[in-house]
Amino acid sequence: MTSNSSGAATPASIDPDTVTTSSLEALQSNDQRKVMDIVDKLRRTGLNGIVELPQLVVCGDQSSGKSSVLEAITEIPFPRKENLCTRFATEIILRRSHLSIISVSITPDKLRPKTEQDTLKSFQKSIADFSQLPVIIEEATEAMGLGAVGNSRAFSRDVLSIQIDGPARPQLTLVDLPGLIHSTNKAQTEAGKELILDLVKEYMKNERTIILAVVSAKNDYANQIVLDHARKADGKGNRTLGIITKPDYLREGSQNELDWIELAQNKNINLKNGWHMLKNRGEDQGDFTFRQRNEEEALFFSKGIYANLPREFVGIDSLRERLSKLLLNHLIKELPSLKREMDSKLRETYEAIDELGESRSTFEEQRRELMKVSMQFHGILKAAISGFYEGTFFGAVGLEKGMESPENIRRFRAVAQHLNLKFARDMRLLGHKFAIGSSPGEKDEGTGGEESSDKETSEDDPTSLFLPSPKTLSREGAIAWVKKTLVRTRGYELPGTFQPMLISQLFWEQSQPWEILAQEHVRQVSQASKDFIYAALKHAAPKEFVDRLAGLNVDAALQNLLDDAKEELKKLVKDKSRHPMTYNHYFTTTIQKQRSQKYQQASKDALKAASSTTYDRNQVLRTVHDSAKAEKAMATFIEQDMDTFSAQEALENQRAYYKDELKYFINAVCKTVIERHLVEPLPDVILSPLVVDNMTEQQISYVAAEPHETTQQRAFLEHRKAMLEKGLDTFREAMGGLRR
Repeated sequence: MTSNSSGAATPASIDPDTVTTSSLEALQSNDQRKVMDIVDKLRRTGLNGIVELPQLVVCGDQSSGKSSVLEAITEIPFPRKENLCTRFATEIILRRSHLSIISVSITPDKLRPKTEQDTLKSFQKSIADFSQLPVIIEEATEAMGLGAVGNSRAFSRDVLSIQIDGPARPQLTLVDLPGLIHSTNKAQTEAGKELILDLVKEYMKNERTIILAVVSAKNDYANQIVLDHARKADGKGNRTLGIITKPDYLREGSQNELDWIELAQNKNINLKNGWHMLKNRGEDQGDFTFRQRNEEEALFFSKGIYANLPREFVGIDSLRERLSKLLLNHLIKELPSLKREMDSKLRETYEAIDELGESRSTFEEQRRELMKVSMQFHGILKAAISGFYEGTFFGAVGLEKGMESPENIRRFRAVAQHLNLKFARDMRLLGHKFAIGSSPGEKDEGTGGEESSDKETSEDDPTSLFLPSPKTLSREGAIAWVKKTLVRTRGYELPGTFQPMLISQLFWEQSQPWEILAQEHVRQVSQASKDFIYAALKHAAPKEFVDRLAGLNVDAALQNLLDDAKEELKKLVKDKSRHPMTYNHYFTTTIQKQRSQKYQQASKDALKAASSTTYDRNQVLRTVHDSAKAEKAMATFIEQDMDTFSAQEALENQRAYYKDELKYFINAVCKTVIERHLVEPLPDVILSPLVVDNMTEQQISYVAAEPHETTQQRAFLEHRKAMLEKGLDTFREAMGGLRR
């Protein structure tokens, strides 16, 4: 607190409980005590750091007498050593108690490093009387890092809290702020000036703060910047009470004195709560007791022009009465909004805690959280692979999106089925090297893999980009291809026959694209499964788990499945490279059908060649068949060239075997490669409960351990929640007592 110009100190032997005047009781009526009891109980819960609690703030320009005003209101003899308490905010907390004790602590600036905050929070001092207060305040000043005046750190945003308990003390909190600086000098830098201004603005803007704006009659009030800042913070003037000090410095009868009287009458600067005038101790009255101070003030306001002022606008006794009413009305108005703010802050705190998820500070908590993630993840995989798309994970169907888009990849069974069907189509359209024309008499039933791909493939088909369409061969061209192969692989077989090796050569050449198509199919399904797994993982696991689980289990498991699938495919391709082997009657049935269709067509052609039309005696047109011509026509269908005949027979055998083997290969790839290795094992090998159960403690901690920042944030939020819950309970209990 600033002292008067004499710098005299209050005698240390004064007992603060014996010097209080009876008018101090006016600071709190019975109703106000009940209301303030609510605020006091809330403050004890620690809520003042979470919500803004009602309080009185004394502010003014330097040397305006604000600290003397605060001392007069509370009748607490603060030390008067110059510059002792003007360099930081001082919070005076008055509490009614059976014991008389003074406690001093520091509330550190939130912008300080945590280590410095912890050090300042540990500053806790208790004294029995005010004679020890100057020493304690000096120690607090040093703890804040404030050296002598003129030091580079002359002011601080830390708050010095002085709690004064006593049986005659009202329950009240007041804050004395450093005086606003007009001009800088060696002791008061520009940085210090701005710091004080920011501090005063911060307190003033609190809607639950009553501003006691102190102005000194020694200076023109138009030049005292506290009024300008109070007006900006409290535009309607609902929370501001103007206090005029040092009227004894005005020359009696002067215009200046009249101007100040008009201000006190609320004529020049209108405030809803008006103005009040005080006369504090003079320069030669530093040793006056509070009773003597009050008597001297009452005598001053009973003379001259001041005698005409209403008594409720002058003197400390009437100021206390005004403050009592002002506080009571203000508190009653603010308590509902305070309750709403506490409710709102508690909801926000609950939401913030929920966003952090379950606590994972211990190994058991980490293991439980990871197991919960695993079970949810496992359930998603089982449902997606089984085709039961229930749950929020699956979302809406992306009708305008591709099958493998993020919207649709979640329905993984549908994606796998789609890719398998696409593979079957690609094998049918692109799996053969040559697209061979139909045999004589062959019905249009599809040739089982040798038709043109132009009808169903397009430039957008990724498979068609790396694999060209089959080369089209006419029936004659195909026979020529087989014949060339036959003569180059001939052994001891009789003319008109062929050895089994010929079928092997023809089949191997015709099925060359199979391996490439199967490899591409495996790649596509593997990529789709990876996209699906990551979508499920991001849904089931906290964000910070995803990369850790990917490195620890997911990526390796997916790679192992892909390796197994490739190995299985190699076996199928190796089986295909063996000599043809089948036990499916479809092979012989197909050959017989082909031969039957061939001879049926030959018979039709021969019959047609041997038929003619003529009119009978009744002039009716009839068809006549010449059996001799028919036999001669049939003879023309017999192939005389032995190699050509062998080539025809070998071609039909190769085509029949190709059809049979194509169906087997498609099914084998889809079942033994795709389903066995890339689809079915997913729920069992990727983050399943069994996988988690087999993880080491170190692995579980690596994945699920809570970051230090999150632990700190959780502790902060849990403390905040506890304070708010306790505060709301206290509020309800106190309000119940108030209603009674």
